[in-house]
Amino acid sequence: MAITDADRIAAEARLQDDLHGQPKAVSARYDRRVSRIVIGLDNGLELAFPPRLAEGLGAATPAELSEIEISPLGDGLHWPRIDVDLHVPGLLNGIFGSKTWMARTLGAAGGRARSAQKARAARENGRKGGRPKTVVTA
Repeated sequence: MAITDADRIAAEARLQDDLHGQPKAVSARYDRRVSRIVIGLDNGLELAFPPRLAEGLGAATPAELSEIEISPLGDGLHWPRIDVDLHVPGLLNGIFGSKTWMARTLGAAGGRARSAQKARAARENGRKGGRPKTVVTA
């Protein structure tokens, strides 16, 4: 199926409508001093986060993190040396990676949580012989 110029123009118009009112990135840099990605938005807001919070950036070197490209529409960031892309509206909504990556990352953090209640439950389970076995029924 060939895409015509009219199809392309219509798709670009729909994209512009979808992005209307969304803040757009106008600057992006890696601040080595505090180890943060800093994104300047067109509404004056600055968003800063540690690279370890975003999928694909955690193991990157400062040199790799320092090279950031902003998409022409201002809705995306690209790190060419490590081939990582992040969606600016997603970052503003607290989405720092794919669904799978977010679930794995948040699940691991939750599993490491330490609380008095969790410690009590673990001790109780230990006295009962450990975690109950899963019963599989057909």
